[in-house]
Amino acid sequence: MVDCGLAGMVGTYLIRLFEFKVFNHTKLQEAVPGELLMATRDSRKGLAIIVGLVCATLIGCGGGSSEPEEAEPPISGAIESQESHLTNLRQLTFGGENAEAYYAFDGEQLIFQTRREGVPCDQIYTMGLDGSNTRLVSTGEGRTTCGYFFPDGEAIIYASTHLGGAECPPEPGFEMGYVWPVYASYDIFTASSDGSELTRITETDGYDAEATVGPDGRVVFTSVRDGDMEIYSMNGDGSDVRRLTNRPGPDGGPFFSPDGSKIVFRGREIPPGPELDDYKALLERELWRPTELELFVMDADGGNLRQVTDLAGASFAPFWHPDGERIIFSSNWHNPDGRNFDLFMIREDGTGLEQVTFNGSFDGFPMFSPDGSQLVFASNRQAQSEGETNVFIADWVD
Repeated sequence: MVDCGLAGMVGTYLIRLFEFKVFNHTKLQEAVPGELLMATRDSRKGLAIIVGLVCATLIGCGGGSSEPEEAEPPISGAIESQESHLTNLRQLTFGGENAEAYYAFDGEQLIFQTRREGVPCDQIYTMGLDGSNTRLVSTGEGRTTCGYFFPDGEAIIYASTHLGGAECPPEPGFEMGYVWPVYASYDIFTASSDGSELTRITETDGYDAEATVGPDGRVVFTSVRDGDMEIYSMNGDGSDVRRLTNRPGPDGGPFFSPDGSKIVFRGREIPPGPELDDYKALLERELWRPTELELFVMDADGGNLRQVTDLAGASFAPFWHPDGERIIFSSNWHNPDGRNFDLFMIREDGTGLEQVTFNGSFDGFPMFSPDGSQLVFASNRQAQSEGETNVFIADWVD
């Protein structure tokens, strides 16, 4: 629901933000002044996180060969002249809301989430590196998010709400301001790479999602099982669950480093006060009001927590470069009141901040191929309609 959860989907939430602003205008005479002020102020902050924070949220296990309509063949696209790290840019999806595309450990295929014509609620698909051979690997029911491969390539993991109902779970209204759903019906499942042999591996009350996998098969994920958004790890069968973070605020979207020794994630500790009270009250109602986010790194056991960014924007969807020293991520820190999210690179120690993309809309959910030769990401560039988000792949130039 937010990063690998936030993912849930960029285009949809941008549209919802617009609807929220219309709601504010039409309800101006009815609103309680203080509530309206908070809602209007937070709608701008929410836009920043909204686009990327849903791995807690973007896209069943039909086990088989159910596919969306045939995609157009990938095409080469012109790259902004400033995007010197990217060459040979190709668009892999065409139409709808597509995001959170992640490589298999062998670098030979991608898993991603999509909502498009014929797929009304986010579902998980796999495809080739050229956009071909798309295949439904989730159940086709409920809402799913954050698909990821296990190291052997024979199994996948993702979160789904389908046990809570086959229909799309309802989205919140705007009575509480601009908020995101944190569905308690999300649980984490594993399956064979074709979607068969579906197995539920979390059964606690509350939101469990945003699962990714380390090189040894260990899983790291986000959960509200203890009353707050915290990061946990577990074995691939759901055993040996360990809590890794313990501070008030929306910690989530974790990814292991290439050697499995560290974890990068987005979050922010909220100090005592009205904002924390609001955060806790909303979370009890399975809601979250997006705010500023920064990047953090910790050891795989949760120790040695350190902050990487201090940009005062919405920075999310971090992923490690294969060298294990640099982190690529999406942020609007250079445009905090707008919808322009670009990709940036920074060293683990917080130095060497560098802008990677310069597109005027949204670029997010970046992931390097295992050998570092390619970068895959989601973007609104070349969109043919409002909210359209597609998956792009480019060769990487260091």
